Amino acid sequence: MGFQELCRAFRARQVSAVRLPHGHRPPPPCLRLLLFTALCFTVLETAAHAPRTGTTVEDCVAGVPRIMGTEVKDVLKQEAGSGVIALKGAMKYFDADFFNDSKLREMEDGAKEFNVPAFRENRKLVALENGGLHNPSVLVFKSSWSGESKAKDNNRFDYPHTSDVHRPSNDEDIAFMSIVELGELIRTKEITSRELTDVFLRRLKRYSNVLESVVTCTEDLAYKQAKEADDLLAQGKYLGPLHGIPYGLKDIIAVPQYNTTWGSKTFKNQVIDMEAFVYKRLKSTGAVLVAKLVTGSLAYDDIWFGGRTRNPWNIEEFSTGSSAGPAASTSAGMVPFAIGSETAGSITYPAARCGATALRPTFGTVARNGVMSISESLDKLGPICRTAVDCAIVLDTIRGTDAGDPSSREIALEDPFHVDITELTIGYLDSAEMEVVKVLSAKGAKLVPFKLNYTVESVQSILNITMDVDMLAHFDNWQREGNDDDYEAQDQWPVELRRARLIPAVDYVQAQRARGRLIREIRESFTVDAFIGNVTDWELVCVGNLIGMPVMVIPTGFKSIEDPPKGGTKRRTTVTTGIYAPPDHDHIALALAMAYQSVTNHHKQRPPLDNLAPDDKIHT
Repeated sequence: MGFQELCRAFRARQVSAVRLPHGHRPPPPCLRLLLFTALCFTVLETAAHAPRTGTTVEDCVAGVPRIMGTEVKDVLKQEAGSGVIALKGAMKYFDADFFNDSKLREMEDGAKEFNVPAFRENRKLVALENGGLHNPSVLVFKSSWSGESKAKDNNRFDYPHTSDVHRPSNDEDIAFMSIVELGELIRTKEITSRELTDVFLRRLKRYSNVLESVVTCTEDLAYKQAKEADDLLAQGKYLGPLHGIPYGLKDIIAVPQYNTTWGSKTFKNQVIDMEAFVYKRLKSTGAVLVAKLVTGSLAYDDIWFGGRTRNPWNIEEFSTGSSAGPAASTSAGMVPFAIGSETAGSITYPAARCGATALRPTFGTVARNGVMSISESLDKLGPICRTAVDCAIVLDTIRGTDAGDPSSREIALEDPFHVDITELTIGYLDSAEMEVVKVLSAKGAKLVPFKLNYTVESVQSILNITMDVDMLAHFDNWQREGNDDDYEAQDQWPVELRRARLIPAVDYVQAQRARGRLIREIRESFTVDAFIGNVTDWELVCVGNLIGMPVMVIPTGFKSIEDPPKGGTKRRTTVTTGIYAPPDHDHIALALAMAYQSVTNHHKQRPPLDNLAPDDKIHT
């Protein structure tokens, strides 16, 4: 029966099939609802397949009488407009509930006809592969404050050399030597790369279950690369301070023939057959990859498919931040250095918690090809080491641009080993560790009280909107396939990325405009060469990442843990601070950190993994 015929039949019969005889009680509510629902669905289902010209639902129900105390025609009209009603209800979650019904109906029709088909077509083109390893956005964020910055002849740093280095008699002492010291042992052939690789692979295997910081030991590759380093040295070819030095990579960085798990059980068997830019750079200098280290699942916090990474200084607490494995492993002497990444605190938090020295470089300093993407305007790669000198050496090796990452730049960094800090004016926030202020002042720098002034009050929400929407774009298919139900920590990405579906494109752009205002205000407020402040203050973490400014994380001491056991403990809480510099001025932060560490030894301390007090019970 066609739509118009159905309407005529309803008018003629006046729904006699459901008319109640006089003197009878009405059927119970459940039967009334059933009869009424059947009637509604019959009309609406037919109406849904009818052309939009001619008879309407309103025409159909015009002659329908009252039934069971309800006006059928009013309800049917409401049901016919249910799409508009639903849209009106939904618009309040977009802070846009100001449209009338006519405009909402127009929007509904336009979305079905234009928006949804375009969304689906674009997803077919770029969103079927999770992780954002391909198809980078053309909306490129540039962090430079001085226009396009080009390196001057791509000059490398003038590394320090030391001749008074000898091989220790035990592996423990070798494991906690700096890159400079290990490099000298390699160069003078007091130790081979093979022997050094043995030392660190043994420690990786020994402590990996304690700290839950290692995903994969790349043993076969490590011995192959160590042999190549030793063979080159035997031929008189020395590639520099990283020649033959073992290291680890955060497991969002692709290495052929090895799993790149992103810390997620959904991707735990994933092999990405490409060499990430940062891996290629390190390989070219003779460095030896010994491990893929833990990232929190999909680069969020320290929970991964194998457990939760612990802090070597106090293994009853966790490392925090998604570069958990690189920070914990470096601090524990399982690798001399590692490469981490940060979108919002993922280098700074675990490095601070684990007492490592680390650099979150200027955005764009290191190309991110072959690295899982969260946000193309926030993601950064950086070194986690024992010393600021080591951070400078590693940064110098991995910095550079690549066509596969449009945000990467050749930045004209000056040589941090030649910076005269007596010519610098350094600010310090109220949150700065005053020991650092005193040391740098004694070294000749000018220290002044300082405050960052800006009027943008939505800094944290700007970062969350940016990060969550960008992340969802890279893991759209993951969410659509229901893989978020299997995520390791249900209160993390699953919640944030579902909420991100409700952020309109207009308000995402408004957040970026507010971000632009923040950058302008911070630039005007940055009246010093660098400043010292809390490195894990969330507001400051958000500001630094939105702007793309570099920060050095440096350990400045230790304090007692909360609620220590009665018999005492050697576990400690690390104290750290941050040295912040303007974008493209990483060399200043590095120089100041090196100056501080030249007269202090906090960075040389070793966590008590094998040296706990007798009554210090560790609950794993």
